[in-house]
Amino acid sequence: MTTTVVHLVRHGEVDNPGGVLYGRMPGFHLSALGRQMAQRVASYLQDEDVTYLVSSPLERAQETMEPLAEALRQSVTVDERVIEAGNDFEGLTVGKHPKQLLKPRFWGKLTNPLKPSWGEPYAEIAARMSAAVADARAAARGHQAVVVSHQLPVWIARQHFEGKRLWHDPRRRQCTLASVTSLRFEGDSFAGVDYHEPARDLLPKATEAAGSATGRKSA
Repeated sequence: MTTTVVHLVRHGEVDNPGGVLYGRMPGFHLSALGRQMAQRVASYLQDEDVTYLVSSPLERAQETMEPLAEALRQSVTVDERVIEAGNDFEGLTVGKHPKQLLKPRFWGKLTNPLKPSWGEPYAEIAARMSAAVADARAAARGHQAVVVSHQLPVWIARQHFEGKRLWHDPRRRQCTLASVTSLRFEGDSFAGVDYHEPARDLLPKATEAAGSATGRKSA
């Protein structure tokens, strides 16, 4: 049976000294450390049988893909379906200043953490990510594809394919900066997941100051 692997890569560290929950906001690029992380991802994947590259349209994702695309001399398909999750707290600094959420205008956003009520529903993220993975798998059938996305979409995709519940504690996501979550398929059937951190030794130097409105990890 034909084996296909779709690697879901989280982007590297972002230059965000203000600790903004940047979400889908434009203008947020990789830091110098983030670019080192991108090189680590490229080194980890460039000798694999990668035939198809996909990136989120956001700058930090495309910059993470650049070293690998250059090493493989392959073009990159930009796919809106693997973009960051929508978040109603975008633009705030709730990671540094969580008391912002005590303002009455935010109370209605915090009523249902299982959906979640503060942003794009987990079920919608799972649907768009699984569709994007299916297309990447079809394009790279019998080989490997790389998709650079963001922490929450990658984690929700993994939960979806593993048949696990989508709601979760954001602090327990196994999806560090520049990590690689590899989905294995036998034919059209999901066969398992592998997880690697090519930039693990760089992580202690990283700053995830943006945080999340509902947890400690930035996206």
